[in-house]
Amino acid sequence: MLNMAQGVARLETLAASTVVDTLAQAFAAAGHELAIVGGPVRDALLGRETHDLDFTTDASPDEILRVVTPVSTAQWDIGRAFGTIGARVRGEQVEITTYRADSYDGVTRKPTVEFGDTLDGDLVRRDFTVNSMALRVPSRQLVDPTGGVEDLIAGRLRTPADPAVSFGDDPLRMLRAARFAAQLGFEVDPATATALGELRDTLTIVSPERVQGELVRLLQSDDPVRGIRLLVETGLMELIVPEIPALRLEVDEHHHHKDVYEHSLTVLRQAIELEHARHPGADPDVPLRIAALLHDIGKPDTRRLEPGGGVTFHHHDVKGSRLARKRLKALRFDTATIETVAQLIEQHLRFFGYAEGAWTDSAVRRYVRDAGDELERLHILTRADVTTRNKRKAARLSGSYDDIERRIAELAEQEQLEAMRPEIDGNRIQEILGIPPGREVGEAYRYLLDVRLDEGVIGPDAAEQRLRDWWASRG
Repeated sequence: MLNMAQGVARLETLAASTVVDTLAQAFAAAGHELAIVGGPVRDALLGRETHDLDFTTDASPDEILRVVTPVSTAQWDIGRAFGTIGARVRGEQVEITTYRADSYDGVTRKPTVEFGDTLDGDLVRRDFTVNSMALRVPSRQLVDPTGGVEDLIAGRLRTPADPAVSFGDDPLRMLRAARFAAQLGFEVDPATATALGELRDTLTIVSPERVQGELVRLLQSDDPVRGIRLLVETGLMELIVPEIPALRLEVDEHHHHKDVYEHSLTVLRQAIELEHARHPGADPDVPLRIAALLHDIGKPDTRRLEPGGGVTFHHHDVKGSRLARKRLKALRFDTATIETVAQLIEQHLRFFGYAEGAWTDSAVRRYVRDAGDELERLHILTRADVTTRNKRKAARLSGSYDDIERRIAELAEQEQLEAMRPEIDGNRIQEILGIPPGREVGEAYRYLLDVRLDEGVIGPDAAEQRLRDWWASRG
């Protein structure tokens, strides 16, 4: 709940900060207006931490640069064409933009840049009312022409103008609606929500990189599920990751199984909770969260209805890994993220064999080797994947995973499991067998790795003898 008295006090504190006061005095001395705008004002009123400071002014880009140069240690004008000058003032990075009054052609989301002459005119062209407030400095006057304060109090997300016009101008704002709904915990205004569904097809003019950026920001929030539901319910997700709405499988009266869509959202929430618990203070783990959301996307294609009412999803882990790889490539994700997500999805069922029967030390070693650098993420995903309401079953699975983590730690301590490799390296294999680099060296290396995995450390002499015996057996 917004406490206006506390919010105003926080705005006063923000305006009194050294960096704001320095800029406010410099622009006032030059005869120009200056206001803090958008996110910093919203977050101060909500009591949230403020990050990068954004300002708007009636000064032109050239005039901005002249004003900030004497009071800053660095300046950059990469956004000059859009009216934005960046600077480092009192150790903080700031951006200052000339009032804008852009127009859009409806074909691309690139505006025809037009500079405005009033603060109110600049604010009404922004995405949502809660982002359309400004604090004039140094006078410390709150400017709110679109009712942003009322929407903050109501916990409501609404466009300043007709949502059809706002989203028509820039369809990416539809994805921002989902992101801000999740970040702020707000409900979307009914007219705004209706426009999301009606204008969803206009999202096709937005580049995959921009879509990916908003999806990542959504997943970085503490509870992205609210935003994901909005994207699915409005049909926008069909254009972004259609595999997610496809998880809403039909259930007939004879074949019953868990709601895969709701299960996936629960796994995402539980993964985030475990992420916070196991790594407090760490940055949001986006690849883990993507894997949690998509871990079952192979189920629709592998669903089989069995006689007697059963339902199976054989090999949905492998299918899901392939689908995720294809979808993330289309969204222009980096290779490292794609490989991590694909690996986690493909391996997310491995543990359940452990829960059904004790593994040998060899099996535990192989589990660790196959997980590689993703072992900790696999721990979290596998634990999060338990959503059963059967408390006894949940406790059994949790206990089994406690046990496998304990055994992994013990084996790691005994054998330095993290550096899993044969006791004889490739160069020594060539010396012992008298062979040049090539395929046979790789086969010998894999044989010795299997020995290490199956038997643990046996010593270099024993490993050499095993290698010679293996080589002799090949003739």
